[in-house]
Amino acid sequence: MEKIRLSKCMSEQGICSRREADKYIENGWVFVDGERISELGTKIFPTQKIKLDKAAQAQQQDYVTILLNKPVGFVSSQPEPGYQPAVSLINRETQFIDQRFPQRFSPLHLKNLAPAGRLDIDSQGLLVMTQDGRIAKQLIGADSKVKKEYLVRVEGALSKEKLALLNYGLSLDGKALKPAQVSWQNQDQLRFILQEGKKRQIRRMCELVNLKITGLKRVSIGKVKLADLPEGKWRYLRADESFL
Repeated sequence: MEKIRLSKCMSEQGICSRREADKYIENGWVFVDGERISELGTKIFPTQKIKLDKAAQAQQQDYVTILLNKPVGFVSSQPEPGYQPAVSLINRETQFIDQRFPQRFSPLHLKNLAPAGRLDIDSQGLLVMTQDGRIAKQLIGADSKVKKEYLVRVEGALSKEKLALLNYGLSLDGKALKPAQVSWQNQDQLRFILQEGKKRQIRRMCELVNLKITGLKRVSIGKVKLADLPEGKWRYLRADESFL
């Protein structure tokens, strides 16, 4: 068994992100088998026991995760000139107050807040932004098991054979897609459940079976649903909610 960097090991174990791990190590907030580690680049065996100092644990408890009902016209991440980022919608006026979790907005919650996944400019619905590397890994890590549900309004004919292809049998960028769950929601709307998130994946899948998308909305990520969150509004992820 080979040793690997402590920060990588912490990320792979879901303790925090690699960037957070480096910060915790520099602060002397990481223990390996009871020994305090403060040197960046330290390597350990993956079987060794890692524990965080109480200061790091307290900092993680202060991290927030935000659920936004992103409208069409906003981009998920850093935009090109002329486009508005979805994070610009996160402010005191646009907060949707959940009586079960009445936490109020603080500008500190914008620090290091990053989207955990993408939702393209022409799509709307649930977008997750988080300060917590553990949440980001759950949702966009290479081994993520979190499923995402979309309602997709389409134009065009769809045979049973092509519907079967949407479920399994299509490839993008020369690589076979993972099995999906695709079914008719109503006469002109499909329901997609995916476990991967290639760029513009649903739009490109529909193009391959000659369907035109006229509307695309993400309605859930894992166990967390968009529900009654109004378009353009956001709320905090509650302590009693989890994606897995």
